[in-house]
Amino acid sequence: MTLELGSASDYGSIVSINIFMALLSACIVIGHLLEENRWMNESVTALLIGLCTGGVILLTTEGKNSRILVFSEDLFFIYLLPPIIFNAGFQVKKKQFFRNFMTIILFGAVGTLISFVIISLGAIGLFRRLGIEALEISDFLAIGAIFSATDSVCTLQVLNQDETPLLYSLVFGEGVVNDATSVVLFNAIQTLDLGHLDSMTVVKFVGNFLYLFATSTFLGVFAGLLSAYIIKKLYFGRHSTDREVAIMILMPYLSYMLAELLDLSGILTVFFCGIVMSHYTWHNVTESSRVTTKHAFATLSFIAEIFIFLYVGMDALDIEKWRLVSQSPVKIISISSIILGLVMVGRAAFVFPLSFVSNLSKKTGSQKITFREQVVIWWAGLMRGAVSIALAYNKFTNWGHTQLPSNAIMITSTIIVVLFSTLVFGILTKPLVILLLPKRHITRELSISSDPPSPKAFLAPLLNNGQVSSEMEPGAETSQNILRPSSLRMLLTIPTRSVHHYWRKFDDAVMRPVFGGRGFMPYVPGSPTERSVHDGELA
Repeated sequence: MTLELGSASDYGSIVSINIFMALLSACIVIGHLLEENRWMNESVTALLIGLCTGGVILLTTEGKNSRILVFSEDLFFIYLLPPIIFNAGFQVKKKQFFRNFMTIILFGAVGTLISFVIISLGAIGLFRRLGIEALEISDFLAIGAIFSATDSVCTLQVLNQDETPLLYSLVFGEGVVNDATSVVLFNAIQTLDLGHLDSMTVVKFVGNFLYLFATSTFLGVFAGLLSAYIIKKLYFGRHSTDREVAIMILMPYLSYMLAELLDLSGILTVFFCGIVMSHYTWHNVTESSRVTTKHAFATLSFIAEIFIFLYVGMDALDIEKWRLVSQSPVKIISISSIILGLVMVGRAAFVFPLSFVSNLSKKTGSQKITFREQVVIWWAGLMRGAVSIALAYNKFTNWGHTQLPSNAIMITSTIIVVLFSTLVFGILTKPLVILLLPKRHITRELSISSDPPSPKAFLAPLLNNGQVSSEMEPGAETSQNILRPSSLRMLLTIPTRSVHHYWRKFDDAVMRPVFGGRGFMPYVPGSPTERSVHDGELA
């Protein structure tokens, strides 16, 4: 009998997994077909398919169940989130990211704290007017952290990193730092002793917050440098590319799990691990391993994102939670509306003021964040996603289940906010971006974000003795291929020494000789370096 029950259970699991894999494939195919649609994107598509599937399951089981899988924080934080965050760091354009690093920290850390305070205070003042007395101060603070976590995936799917580099960098960077800040805030609140709240408690809270940020970042950088050093010194590629690919996949996951083991922020750790590995480690492996890892990380991240939205859509129709709050639909709608309103106010309270502060530090008008771009940044942060749901489950449920009406109200309200913001705001994102960022604006941003032409370009005709290069078509005019700024610009251009300048000098002199990177690949017989050098000698 035990064997039969086990076999039946295994069969049910296999059927569920097969259905979920089929749904993932359907999301990818339908998302591709709707690529050019003005209103839809893959996140919204996956969410709608999840809702429809949940509805079908609900009907076929006669209202007893709506899910193939039960929402699990462990599944989300341990298996789905790491590849998404790591790929974000691995694929980021580092020059743009660090050029706008202070603005990103302003939005992602300071802005999240401002939003947290506004949402928490607003919830304390407004929820009690609705007769919700069961929630404590710690619950309201947790609500502030839960709904401070943004989900800018829909906006990033619309923006193009090459067409709008400044805006993409700000939205993307803020999203990662925001997630890390929200999770760190949430975890810090869980350990906060609100019974003995005084000035020292607040100082310790802030100190613990900064400690988590610094140590998490350091751990990520250390893991990235360690992987670069190992691969550079041992050079697995001389025998097997599988080993170096395996190291590149396992090392970031190890850093994430180590951060979680030490109660640090795994999100920050794996993000900075991705940045460091793309700067050093990726250049130390063979060409075939570079192609493999780049596409492998992007594919894993893509599948995890679709999985999450599909997962959330199906879990939203969980009959257990809705049955507990079926007697108070007006209260649910009121709470959801209040939360959405607080999210919009909290977002506006820091995006526009902090953009003004950021613009004060910009030397030229072309480097400043325009009002249109500020509106897009504000809009990108209105959507809430799986991080909010995972934190809400952590606070208000026990392994996905709850029997307390007040907790069920908060879970269902979170689901409503996530669904509404993702579907309504997500669908409107593409037309809003098209409206606010017309082609002429994109062209302007491309021109201001590109590097100025090198002064050496003006020496080209002299170095060529006035002759046309052999690579040019006969009859072509050299003046069309040389960018000449005005004489006034050449007169006013003076050498500058920025932080980036000194970092590059330190990187080239100290870091790259030790950890490798572009131009510092190991010289091993049979390696790409050896072949390129040999080809150069023959040329």
